[in-house]
Amino acid sequence: MAASIAKLNSSDADFLATLDKLTAWEGVSNVDVEQTVAEILRQVRTQGDAALIDTSNRFDRRNCTSIEEFCLGADQLQTALETIAPETRKALETAASRIREYHSHQLQDSWQYQEADGTKLGQQITPLERVGIYVPGGKASYPSSVLMNCIPARVAGVEEVIMMVPAPDNELSPIVLAAAAIAGVDRVFTVGGAQAIAALAYGTESVPRVDKIVGPGNIYVATAKRMVFGSVGLDMIAGPSEILVVCDGKTDPDWIAMDLFSQAEHDEDAQSILIAWNAEYIEAVQESIDRLLPEMERRDIIAQSLANRGALILVADAEEAVTVCNRIAPEHLELSVEDPESWLPKIRHAGAIFMGRHTSEALGDYCAGPNHVLPTSATSRFSSPLGVYDFQKRSSVIYCSEQGASELGKVASVLGRGESLTAHARSAEYRIKTP
Repeated sequence: MAASIAKLNSSDADFLATLDKLTAWEGVSNVDVEQTVAEILRQVRTQGDAALIDTSNRFDRRNCTSIEEFCLGADQLQTALETIAPETRKALETAASRIREYHSHQLQDSWQYQEADGTKLGQQITPLERVGIYVPGGKASYPSSVLMNCIPARVAGVEEVIMMVPAPDNELSPIVLAAAAIAGVDRVFTVGGAQAIAALAYGTESVPRVDKIVGPGNIYVATAKRMVFGSVGLDMIAGPSEILVVCDGKTDPDWIAMDLFSQAEHDEDAQSILIAWNAEYIEAVQESIDRLLPEMERRDIIAQSLANRGALILVADAEEAVTVCNRIAPEHLELSVEDPESWLPKIRHAGAIFMGRHTSEALGDYCAGPNHVLPTSATSRFSSPLGVYDFQKRSSVIYCSEQGASELGKVASVLGRGESLTAHARSAEYRIKTP
């Protein structure tokens, strides 16, 4: 089974244009999606629980009559935890422990310093009060998403975590609920789609309004998140998953092929790219792709993903590989090379960097410790992985002594009058000490 995947060569005249076209992602909603989402948001905002019941029954093929049927408490989460397979529970608990340990290093503390005249300046850091996490549901099972979104919030000190997970056809993964118990979710509502985002953003009679919404979702969820931004904080609007592997030609090509598959199997729009400076090695990886693809359960999705957005890129040398890598600014970057540490100072844009031949991206998805919620679509140029800092906010602290207020008042007076803001100037001038 030969897989169709683009082969690019950096020496080609149109290489950069072709690369930019391949990596561009326009995941914008069409008019129909936007209109549907806008109407759902309006209904939930004006009708509250009644709209949640109606939209969830319609879109998720349920037949609930009260909001209580959508609510799960801590006891139900604990029951799920106690009924899953012991090896699954152990894996979840191990992953949770590693995620908690890693994110504990991200905690930021308040700070102050004092100037000679007694003026004090600083920053007060406080956690958000309430956060909502969205988790895909139904037959899909993403317990790792629960851990990655909830645990940093708990480490930050968030008081309450509300989880939204759809249950189409009343199907709900017990592993997801078990993960919620381990991560410390307070309440779960089995509501999905745009209506879940609306409930978290605006609040209803039963769903409390949150300060921030995190977690992935489909195009309706992503569109809803865009529309409610401003009423509530957001993590990011994520595009399809991406992996970029840079290899010096000395890693088993089967390993590289499977690493490419690991992202391609997400969906048909996912992107898997290999960069190497050895043409024979690229052909070896192509052979591994063709040989291993028929074994994959999700081979049709993988094949379509590779055909749509995959690429095997031949560059001149390692230096050019770095240049191309920084241009792509990938979500996941695997440096499958001899001395990955020496590459680090050169990598300017990447959501997560996986170092060496033995560090597969899949480890980062589940249990390494760093967060798997990462910037996609080249947004690693200006964005960072989800972390504890996303659940903390900062307030500036300013205390002026009498002498400090007098000296600063002279500066503020000049600048205020220079901007024709006389009240600003006079407010500062009142504090200036006269001889």
